Amino acid sequence: MKQVVEKSRYLAVIGVIGLLIASVAAFGWGLYKTGLLVYEVTTGASAGTSVIVDLVKIVDFFLVATTLLIFAASLYELFITELNVPDWMIAHNLHELKSKLSSMIVLVLAVKFLEEVFLGRNAYDLMLTGVAIAVVAATLIAFSYFGKKD
Repeated sequence: MKQVVEKSRYLAVIGVIGLLIASVAAFGWGLYKTGLLVYEVTTGASAGTSVIVDLVKIVDFFLVATTLLIFAASLYELFITELNVPDWMIAHNLHELKSKLSSMIVLVLAVKFLEEVFLGRNAYDLMLTGVAIAVVAATLIAFSYFGKKD
């Protein structure tokens, strides 16, 4: 029974493969959106604040793709074996991994809020969106801060 439980750690490879596929897809999508934006800007089809919003969205795509890659590498190192990658790229325990996810969620929410600001939503809806994002961000930051085990 002990060997079965010890070998079950290799099930994490399923998650690693899925995260790598998702990371490649997100990098590809970001590259596609970058090419599309460059085309629209050079042909004059896109201008003004929409370009700024699109640029921030592209950064967001690559942020998510990078986070997925970090998750894949971290899961592999946590469950399978050590990797030869920079130390900042690896979460050394599940709490660090959850903290990285929380940080990414906060940044994605900030990008979404910035998009709403540039799209010129009415002030009341913008305020409600901002308050909701602030509450979620504060909760995730508090979880990350208070959940540390020394």
